[in-house]
Amino acid sequence: MAKKKSAPKSIHSSAAEANEAESALKRWLKDKRITEVECLVPDITGNARGKIIPAAKFSHDYGTRLPEGIFATTVTGDYPDDYYELVSASDSDMYLRPDPDTVRMVPWAAAPTAQIIHDCYTKDGRPHELAPRNVLRRVLGLYEAMGLQPVVAPELEFFLVQKNTDPDFPLMPPAGRSGRPETARQSYSIDAVNEFDPILDDMYDYAEAMELDVDTLIHESGAAQLEVNFQHGAALSLADQVLLFKRTMRECALRHGIYATFLAKPMENEPGSSMHIHQSMLDMKTGKNVFSAGKPGKHSELFMHYLGGLQKYSPMAMAFFGPNVNSYRRLALGEVAPINVQWGYDNRTCGLRVPMDTPENTRVESRFAGSDVNPYLAMAATLACGYLGIKEKLMPTEPITGSAQDKGYELPRSLEAALGLLGGCEALTALLGKRFVTAYISVKQKEYETFFRVISSWEREFLLLNV
Repeated sequence: MAKKKSAPKSIHSSAAEANEAESALKRWLKDKRITEVECLVPDITGNARGKIIPAAKFSHDYGTRLPEGIFATTVTGDYPDDYYELVSASDSDMYLRPDPDTVRMVPWAAAPTAQIIHDCYTKDGRPHELAPRNVLRRVLGLYEAMGLQPVVAPELEFFLVQKNTDPDFPLMPPAGRSGRPETARQSYSIDAVNEFDPILDDMYDYAEAMELDVDTLIHESGAAQLEVNFQHGAALSLADQVLLFKRTMRECALRHGIYATFLAKPMENEPGSSMHIHQSMLDMKTGKNVFSAGKPGKHSELFMHYLGGLQKYSPMAMAFFGPNVNSYRRLALGEVAPINVQWGYDNRTCGLRVPMDTPENTRVESRFAGSDVNPYLAMAATLACGYLGIKEKLMPTEPITGSAQDKGYELPRSLEAALGLLGGCEALTALLGKRFVTAYISVKQKEYETFFRVISSWEREFLLLNV
């Protein structure tokens, strides 16, 4: 059911359409003998908010409501000072409508439970401007108007760590089947992956039950660091799947007494975790990859414009690729993460890597996003950068063959700096929506200010008696 996405519908769609969708969902809930329905809405952080409704109530009361303030709330549960300027003065409700293409079982639930991602609308039936899913739809609509369909394939990294209930205590790798935690780098090790077979067996079972297009699993370079690759597909569908996979992986880990974390840089001496986004573009009429010039290694003019847009605008979009204060610990000189917008062929030191592949698989891999991103906003942002490159007919620099790290920093080095660049970029603001960008910056600025008030153990250790 998650393979194709229907066009977004207003809450005032025709009675026939609404009745047909409602009837299909009723049948699905009845066939699966569902007792409860989780109504999910992706928030600013990319986590699921919403309500749990008895299936009988859901089938009779099609849709529900949530306050729009969930999109103006920080990760700590606080509100920015201009909260009532970001939401309506009455802090009113949004109207939610389930997307029938997203209905799935909750395979770990004790009773038969469904989860359905919902879209958010205003009272008069317009897509709500602050909803991340609507922001991505807004960008996809621009491509649709050009007769183009973006295709993406995310690669998501994460760590398994010991349970940690004390935030002052550093995270540690968990013990695997052998009873011993990892102490050495185990890149691409099959045996290291097998250490966590019981957890990963559950993960694959859950992913299959939820129709998630998880392709391959590898061990990354960090201790108990893993990566899952998703099969390429439509951007909205893949963003949905990343949202649901994070939920699933956390649940699998907890059932085995450990944590799965998507923090971009969870441990001081381990590498960070990313969400690389492979992206290409299809002609909606012919289905052909318009990034290819028809010969191996040859690229179309449109591809070069797209790449030029990624180079120019990715620094201004970094607040979406690095949405948290911790995100910028990953983007450090000497690490495998990128620090600039250089590009090259099959060059993993670059922020923009163009894999060597067949013409029909011509694509670019953006390596900026951390695993802590909101997948809807990260995909919307990278597609927006490419779109601006196409519209402005930008051209990229020459590809580099050596280490891109030698070129130095071209990306903002803190969340505060990234928010400043985003706020000054009129082109991205207009494309993503002025109200949304204003709210996003306000929420993230509040998070940064809250973080900056915290005095770290490093400051107490080295500055207390030495300055």
